Amino acid sequence: MEKSSGTTSTKRKASSSETSLPDCKKLKSKDSGKTCANKALNKEKTKIEKDSSKKKHKFLGRSEVSLSSKDASQKMIRDGCLEVSKNDKGQLVFKDFPQFQPNMSPKDVLQAGSFGGTYFRPIRSSVTKQNCKDEWKELPEDWLKGLNIPTQVASSTYTDSVNTYKVKCGGSLEMWESSGWIVTQDPYGWFQWYCRFYHGRRTKDDERQIGRWAKCAGVKGRWRNNLITKVVRSGCGFDNPTISPVVRQTLQHWGYRLTKEDYKEGAKRVKPK
Repeated sequence: MEKSSGTTSTKRKASSSETSLPDCKKLKSKDSGKTCANKALNKEKTKIEKDSSKKKHKFLGRSEVSLSSKDASQKMIRDGCLEVSKNDKGQLVFKDFPQFQPNMSPKDVLQAGSFGGTYFRPIRSSVTKQNCKDEWKELPEDWLKGLNIPTQVASSTYTDSVNTYKVKCGGSLEMWESSGWIVTQDPYGWFQWYCRFYHGRRTKDDERQIGRWAKCAGVKGRWRNNLITKVVRSGCGFDNPTISPVVRQTLQHWGYRLTKEDYKEGAKRVKPK
């Protein structure tokens, strides 16, 4: 009786264990088992591809809504989970990095005419050891509206006339790479970082990149104050394009254009010759 009871108990345990197994393992036929396993593998592969696709295009899509404020001209742009507003000085405001205040968005920079039309050209990165191309495809379509991609965005040939001030400026990618300024996450450099930061990506490199902007175009930035000094000493208006067009173009590449208010404040610090 005890043996019989033990046998019955063993059978029940086996049955219970078998029920908990995945369906593909319960199939007796090897071919059927392979078919089930392949289906599971294909399902997982499809999921990975979908996730990858989402990551690749995570910067696409945006909507614009009004911002409740006394200043009716102030707007808030909602990009995914990020809200980017402009203050009454026309500066972009990033709540998590208030010290970062460019006054040109990535779209503004591209639409104005920048980088001689070459920024998102195909490159061989010495930092990532990989070929990069078509990186511009991650940008929102409205940023590129009206632009000729082959000549104004992804050209392999620098064209001065594409730029706002019709001059060439900036060093080569190779120069930036050899100087150690380029990191693997943004192989094209600062402007690529800015595009992604603007759309909400946050990384450990943000502090460094914002620091670079401050040294170039911030209140005490080298090129911002260089331009202010030249304008003061020229006796011309703050927005006269003939006064240091190369510096103006450089600042534009860093998301900044000299304003009357910034000029007046900076002019106070200019020492006479």
